[in-house]
Amino acid sequence: MAIDTTPSFDAPIPGMSLTAELGGRPWQTPPQYPTVDEAVQYYMDRMTSEEFMDQVIDVIEMGVPLTSIANTIQLASVMDGLHSVDVGVMVTPVLVEMMMFMAESAGVEYVSGLDNPEKGKISKAKMAKILQELEREVGELDEPETIEELKTEESDEEQEMPKGLMARRK
Repeated sequence: MAIDTTPSFDAPIPGMSLTAELGGRPWQTPPQYPTVDEAVQYYMDRMTSEEFMDQVIDVIEMGVPLTSIANTIQLASVMDGLHSVDVGVMVTPVLVEMMMFMAESAGVEYVSGLDNPEKGKISKAKMAKILQELEREVGELDEPETIEELKTEESDEEQEMPKGLMARRK
């Protein structure tokens, strides 16, 4: 089998797909809805259609967070040149609230994506470090053997006068 070694001059130039005439892409033209109010009105009209509601409810039932759905919708609109990126960012909370209302009306449980599920949880590595610190501190403690020794330690702490430039006297 022979390999063709003649150069092909009909191939696209490297990087050609990354170039386009200025204004040739939808996001390079002025937006169709330049204000937040106009963009919200566009989304409200679009989201109240039966077809859209059915599709969104199906996606919500799959467990996709509402914030992810809203970001996808607004980014697609930015790419279509309907509004700018900053208007899309400001419209996103309205989209999430609208989808929450739609899900509640349909009796579907949803994941809002607004809360942090990892909040309040401690990683295993951090827990191990905390336990090591506690063990070290407990090992360093001198526990008094009697109640009298405990009382004398407390009275010693009370008798110490604060020292330093900003210390106050009792």
